[in-house]
Amino acid sequence: MPHLPTSDIDCPYCGETITLVVDDSAGDQQYVEDCHVCCKPIEVRVSVDDDGHVEVAAWGQDEA
Repeated sequence: MPHLPTSDIDCPYCGETITLVVDDSAGDQQYVEDCHVCCKPIEVRVSVDDDGHVEVAAWGQDEA
């Protein structure tokens, strides 16, 4: 089974660092994931380039 990459992000609400497991096989995507600490919704954007490098951006829903 292939290893899924992870990305550490800081929650835009509580500031805690949380680790996201990223499904890079799905290509570019955007979704909402709740913070594991404060449970508030975080907008997450995953970008995968042609070389397979994964970039993750995250922000609060009030920052849209």
